[in-house]
Amino acid sequence: MDLPTSAGANPFNSTLQMDGQEGSTPAPEGREDRAQRWTRRRFLALGLGGATTVIVAGATGLELVSHGVLPGKQLLNQLDGACSVANPALTFSPLGPSISGNFYSHARNRAVGYTIAYPPGHKPGRTLPLVVMLHGFGGNHTNAVAGMSPAQAMALHVDGDLLAPMAIVTVDGGGGYWNPHPGDDPMAMVIDELVPLCQRMGLGQPPQRIGVMGISMGGYGALLLAERYPHLIDAVAAISPAIWTSYDQARSANAGAYASADAFTANDAVTHAAALAATPVRVASGDSDPFHQGVEALARVLPPGADVVFANGCHTGAFFTSQEPASLSFLAQHLTA
Repeated sequence: MDLPTSAGANPFNSTLQMDGQEGSTPAPEGREDRAQRWTRRRFLALGLGGATTVIVAGATGLELVSHGVLPGKQLLNQLDGACSVANPALTFSPLGPSISGNFYSHARNRAVGYTIAYPPGHKPGRTLPLVVMLHGFGGNHTNAVAGMSPAQAMALHVDGDLLAPMAIVTVDGGGGYWNPHPGDDPMAMVIDELVPLCQRMGLGQPPQRIGVMGISMGGYGALLLAERYPHLIDAVAAISPAIWTSYDQARSANAGAYASADAFTANDAVTHAAALAATPVRVASGDSDPFHQGVEALARVLPPGADVVFANGCHTGAFFTSQEPASLSFLAQHLTA
């Protein structure tokens, strides 16, 4: 279906999907889950002891391994159990509707896809708080949430209770770590195009609140957005945020993460953490995550009251999924109070 746009707005196309899944549903199996089940015997039998490219946490992990951020040590950690994370079966209410579509982004100079998911019992046209969910490296709007769909995220039960009603939007942000690059500014796309699109639909329109959440690259992006736009973002939750402590470190891992050393300085989530003084913050990182040093540096400078969780785990889909219920509950608490 085509949704109306305001005068001067970019036209966009969308499709409404009415979902009806219900009950206790295990998280969909992805590449990261299959990677968890590799055995040392199979690993050695295939002769991959020195491999530089392995499947760890889907596309996000693949990028990290290929750039040396996730060396063989993380795979060995998986094999030896250091990455083991308890992941109880996820339970959902019957799902609310989802809208998927695309619009032309002038900030990114290309068409981008998006998905908006509503909570159970709500439909397009309802006014609700909004969660902007940012995907990891190699991801897109279809797989921004680990282990579940956006509609499932809004229908999730946490500690036996359904989340307070809010909507979620995911969008294609590319691979530039959600910070501005010449000719491609995913941050401006979110702030100047995506959020207004959602607000025209009644989502995150004041007095309704807006939160931002992300995993890995998206976790860093979520923190950056909250730091740069504290007047707009009311709460932030970051899972395994991809935080480097220097431009040289970032460039050696992924030359496309920042356009320049000056761009790194301007968009360093650690340096600008004081901007979160009035924003509720939740950050979760695995003790064996290769970005853990950067997250520890961030934790030391976050304003008092920030909810920082360090737990057993690596930079894997299992850890991401294990932290999503608490992160979504955190956002629901602050966006729907």
